[in-house]
This record gives sequence, C-alpha cells and structure tokens, in this order.
Amino acid sequence: MSGANPFLDPARQAELYGHASRLAGRSNALMRAKTSGRQVPHTIVRLVRAHHERADKLGLVLDVGCGRGTSSLALAQQLRPQRVLGLDAAPALIEQALHRAQRLPDVPVSFLMGNFHQLPLPAQSFDVAVAAFCLYHSPQPQTVVAEMKRVLAPGGLAVLVTKGLDSYREMDQLVAAAGLDPRAEQHESLYISAHSDNLAHLAAVSLDVLAVEHEEHRFTFDGHDHVAEYLATNPKYDLAPGLYGNPGALAATLHEFLPDRPLTTKSLVTFVVAQSGGGRS
Repeated sequence: MSGANPFLDPARQAELYGHASRLAGRSNALMRAKTSGRQVPHTIVRLVRAHHERADKLGLVLDVGCGRGTSSLALAQQLRPQRVLGLDAAPALIEQALHRAQRLPDVPVSFLMGNFHQLPLPAQSFDVAVAAFCLYHSPQPQTVVAEMKRVLAPGGLAVLVTKGLDSYREMDQLVAAAGLDPRAEQHESLYISAHSDNLAHLAAVSLDVLAVEHEEHRFTFDGHDHVAEYLATNPKYDLAPGLYGNPGALAATLHEFLPDRPLTTKSLVTFVVAQSGGGRS
C-alpha cells in the first residue's frame, strides 16, 4: 500500500469506502477509545447557533462529505432546519446513511450522491454548509470551498472541520515498534491537503473567516485487540499481506512483538467558521 497518499489517490477510494462496514469499524473503535473532546456534531451546532443570525429559522443545510450520515442526522435533530441534505461520493456510505435515517422518520434529512468539486446543487440555495473531516480527501480543497461558497445564500455560513498533521502519531510509533510497518512514522500525514494549520487560509480564499477553534481530542485504546480494530482498515500503513482488513491477525502480531498495554493518543481538531459575502442572513 505504498505510493501516493491514500486519501488523495482516486484508485484507492473504492477500497477505502466501497463497504460502509470498514469506515464504521474504524470509527467505532476510535469512539470507544475517546476520553476527552466534545462530540464534533455538537460543536458544529454550537458554532452555527453562535454565528448565524437565523439559527432558529434555518432553511436548507448542506453536509458535504456526509459519510454514514452521523453529522447530517445530528444537524437535523438539533438545528431543526427545513431540511438537511447530506452529500457524498461513495454509494455504500450513502446507502448506509439512508438506512440510518429511515429509523428516524420525523428527522428532516435526505441524502444525495455527488462530487464535492462540482456540487449538483443550485447557487445561493443553502443557509449553512458543513464540511467535516472530508476536505483532506481532495487534492484541491480550495475548489470544494469555492463550491460551498457558490451554493450558500448571501450571508450563509460555512463550518469546516479537520485534524492536525500529527494526529495519532503515538499510533505511528506503535506500528513501527511492532514491525508492522517500520516506516510508519515517515509516511506523509493523511491530512496533508487540509489540516489545522492551513484550513483558515483555505476558507479565506472564498469566504470571510469569522472564527477558528482548536480542540485536543484524546483516546485510550484498551490494548492490542482494541488497537487492531482501528488499524485493520487504516490505509496509512504498509502492512504485510493478510493483515490489512484482518484485526485478528493484526492483534496476534502485536501480541507477539510487544507487551499488551493501553495506548493513549491524541488528535487536534480544528473548526473554521466562515461566511459568504453579501451581508448577514
């Protein structure tokens, strides 16, 4: 799995997001390990309420790169706009989001498959546009932000969320120490395209930046078995054949080469709030 950054390699996208269970497994393992840091959708809601003058009377809200729909559902439930539209390029993730939404029939949310570089949406039609943990999948994230600006109504609000470049570096150290990937600490960050240090600049190319917030999120994995659940579908590392997608084999290798103990790691999460020109809503 060496070569181009997997988050920026079009040839890897079907592997990474062709099955919703892979993202779900990695996300669930990470969330079980979380010990500090607010839930990201709740922070997005707080920022919208703080910076949008009509936060209690929103029309359409767009969730770009919605994945399995976690943020979309939270935005719909907590902000209660006329409707939240979640958009993602992966059919499997859209299918999973639709399935999850069916369990909440009264929540105003719908989902659409599309390319975030060319949003299949009319101009100036959304009061809020959110892009959480997706811009680093684009080699040209400024194009995605420009598209968000295009579909925002004058005075509309964008909330962008990303991670720091050195997020989870303790995981890199573990993978290298176990011999799973001796070069784990030398690989380019998965977040190189849109990270905590450049997100505000990316937003400012098209939008007026109103606020920037950084928050450290900490995670403690119980031991090798828990770590392996997260590593099994993490595309960053060059794992030996038979280990990728196989948490049991990964855990066995970790147990063989390292004492089993909890692993604590952290990630810097950055929020940028920006506004489309034309006056406040």
